Amino acid sequence: MDLSQILNPPSGLTLTEIVAISFILGMMHGATPDEHTWPITFSYAIGKYSTKSGIKAGLLFSSGFTLQRMLLTTLGFIGLAAFYQKYNLDGPVYIIVGIVMAIAGSYILKGRYIHLPIDVLFRGGKHHSEQTERLPMHESQLKDVPLKMTVVHGLIAGFGFGAYATIITFVLAPQVPSLVYAPLPGLFFGLGTMCMQIVFGAMFANIARIRKLDEEDVKYIGKSTAGRTLYYGGMAFSVVGLIILLLPALDAFAIPTGNPIPNLDAINVGFLLVVGVVGGIGVASIIKSMRDVERVKHRDAVTSPRR
Repeated sequence: MDLSQILNPPSGLTLTEIVAISFILGMMHGATPDEHTWPITFSYAIGKYSTKSGIKAGLLFSSGFTLQRMLLTTLGFIGLAAFYQKYNLDGPVYIIVGIVMAIAGSYILKGRYIHLPIDVLFRGGKHHSEQTERLPMHESQLKDVPLKMTVVHGLIAGFGFGAYATIITFVLAPQVPSLVYAPLPGLFFGLGTMCMQIVFGAMFANIARIRKLDEEDVKYIGKSTAGRTLYYGGMAFSVVGLIILLLPALDAFAIPTGNPIPNLDAINVGFLLVVGVVGGIGVASIIKSMRDVERVKHRDAVTSPRR
């Protein structure tokens, strides 16, 4: 079976063929830059700074996503998924995903973006930790990344609807023998996505280990990057979702690339969100965090007493 048959499945498929195509589509979905997967997996995985935890982030996100996809293909089989053809849910999904991202980011950062150093302005007190001079108070008390939130994100993100969802919902799901088998296309699509998200989760989790830094530094870089990416990325998602609600035509904007693979076939709002959140906010935060650590190390080296 070639690529064209996978992206445009014929009728009369056996259940085995339906399951196989669903799994392959899921792997393609997980491997290509999708706004419903990459920004979220990146944010949580990099905050755990280890391959094992990065894998767990991809696994948990994909678990929630898979459950939703099983529901979606069941609705597709019984004909109740037609509302996706009538209503565009991208705007609301972006808004809700963005809010949940921002909440998680705010938790990690412990409110650093709304913190005002009033004590310094009015009492002249120190705005640094009593335990360490290395990092400012609001940066040295970063919370651990809440991986359980990835399941919630997966469930919500699953309501986003793109080319891959269209294929499994309206082409593959209606071909299964009975309602009992209706969740299978969604299940195997989710499992395919899960495989690739586990791989990318492990890769993302090790980005913070690019340079030779000690464990404490790697933890700080991972957590601060995750917090900023979730917080600012969540804001970006919500703003884009609101704009799409007000200007629905914007969601149809696309510059074709000539690549037949969905998520790579055009430069559109979803693609720009991936680039903006992962490539822009995420990478910029890694660079900033590394510079913060290196600046503090340099300062400590200069100010430490010579023996």
